[in-house]
Amino acid sequence: MNVEQIKSLVTADMQAVDALIQRRLSSEVVLVNQLSHYIINSGGKRLRPMLTLLAAQACGYQGQHHYTLAAIIEFIHTATLLHDDVVDESDMRRGRETANELFGNAASVLVGDFLYSRAFEMMIDVDSMKVMQILAETTNVIAEGEVMQLMNCHDADTTEQRYLDVIHAKTAKLFEAATRLGAVLCKRTEAEEQAMAAYGMHLGTAFQLIDDVLDYSSSAETMGKNVGDDLAEGKPTLPLIYAMRNGNAEQSALVRHAIEEGGLEQIEAVTAAIRDTGAIAYTEATARREAELAMEQLSHLPASPYRDALLGLARFSVDRSF
Repeated sequence: MNVEQIKSLVTADMQAVDALIQRRLSSEVVLVNQLSHYIINSGGKRLRPMLTLLAAQACGYQGQHHYTLAAIIEFIHTATLLHDDVVDESDMRRGRETANELFGNAASVLVGDFLYSRAFEMMIDVDSMKVMQILAETTNVIAEGEVMQLMNCHDADTTEQRYLDVIHAKTAKLFEAATRLGAVLCKRTEAEEQAMAAYGMHLGTAFQLIDDVLDYSSSAETMGKNVGDDLAEGKPTLPLIYAMRNGNAEQSALVRHAIEEGGLEQIEAVTAAIRDTGAIAYTEATARREAELAMEQLSHLPASPYRDALLGLARFSVDRSF
């Protein structure tokens, strides 16, 4: 099942989620409305809320709380983007100017806080302590992941495991929550719930690893962000870590200097080192192992178009160009 088929499978559900998002974004504060609508409507894949819908349907859910949870997941994701762009001083996302570039850092941080608080307000509607527990832990882990990434910036001694710890917390944790909540809504067994959580964790890890690859092998137009942003910010992602570990003395010194100093002055040489050391292939292979592990977790689900869609998203996570 390809991406377009997956989207068409949940078109009506996503329309219901989008309508709910628009309603719950409403605020009497004009700037909150302007900025939150700008970022929510900026053309993202809506992958995380889609995962919540697909997981719930794959587990046999019949109610409507999956719409609320999908909207909550998107609000939490959007809040993290607003805060990320301020921390990273980014000026482009999804092919458009970032909110902080247009509205300023202070407004972006505060509206991110609004989205977090609105998400927790909406959790009450689901009336489930377990849902509250999962999402509270998720937002806490994401925040820890952000701090871990900040600590790794410009640290050329960051190990592969330390980097994976960051993406498990910062990126994959929200994927995990999105799919786990589908099983929670259906009151599936603990083993099934953990399998759905593991699917999301492995999928989110694969997704981020391919993002790391695309940062050195795509274009700004295709990616919707500035290529080389991670290098400019001194973030030691897996392609850089591998190239530094496996390159010759000159390549290792080049990458180390690029991480420690940041900037894009040597991006062509760094990109060449990444390519020549096999770092792209290694990162892609690591991502494919994660996608395979994700697919293995779905064996407990009955055959259905929704299960096929979850399998399709795992394949898409590593075969995409954006």
